[in-house]
Amino acid sequence: MPKQERIFAVVNPTLDQQVALDRAIITAKLIDPRPVLCIFVAVDSNTVDLDAGNQKIYRNTDWFEQQIHKPLREAGLEYSIEISWSDNWQQSIMVSAKRFGATRILIRAGKPAKSRRFIFAESKWALLKEADCPVLLVRDGAALQRKVVLAAVNFQASRINQDKLNKTIITRGQQLAENYNADFHVVNAYIDSMLYPDRGRLAHQTGLKSDNIHVMQGYTDEVIAAVGKKVNADVVVIGTLGQTGLTKTRRGNTAERVISAVDVDVLVVNTVL
Repeated sequence: MPKQERIFAVVNPTLDQQVALDRAIITAKLIDPRPVLCIFVAVDSNTVDLDAGNQKIYRNTDWFEQQIHKPLREAGLEYSIEISWSDNWQQSIMVSAKRFGATRILIRAGKPAKSRRFIFAESKWALLKEADCPVLLVRDGAALQRKVVLAAVNFQASRINQDKLNKTIITRGQQLAENYNADFHVVNAYIDSMLYPDRGRLAHQTGLKSDNIHVMQGYTDEVIAAVGKKVNADVVVIGTLGQTGLTKTRRGNTAERVISAVDVDVLVVNTVL
């Protein structure tokens, strides 16, 4: 029997629309056996105005009833709610998600900011790099139904960790496609023609037909964005090499450019160096 998933959805109480919670409910209703949900309510002090004059930092019991309890009850899902007062948003998510045993974390990403290179506060980027499970960045206005899942891999890299990450990306992409009964595609960008990715190995590891494998020359973010539009992808799966020690503070420039280049949900998976 398949292992029961544990979905961890982060709610920002200063917002009126909770897209991460909405996506968690949609996803949970499609999975058998039904997953358990943890709804984590917290405010990122790096991105929210916590001044006493901001009316959106005040929420009463009716707000919790209408915004959280009601949709979950109507969906018939098993859930718990946890509220954090920590001023370390990222770390509190990590601690709670680990205690809950989360198999995926869902947070709101907002709309891509193509005018800036870095679109996330350090707290959100740290979460993507250090999370023990995949993190789904949910866009405002994302399509309710997933029809196409696009996974971005790097088969020309020779590092062992990259090979492990490629396999994780493919597995997670396949799982998403199966959950949503969606088409699954894989994209591999490359710059140097001397390092052309092995399409045969791609086909062997993914089990996909040629039409669903896209190998293109160009910068990773531009290729993924172009292929995503071509196949009408609803979600893109990317990877980032998780880091430890002093290197864990480095931002993943390629991953950030990809997240900024696409306007659909992005699932980020990582593996530790």
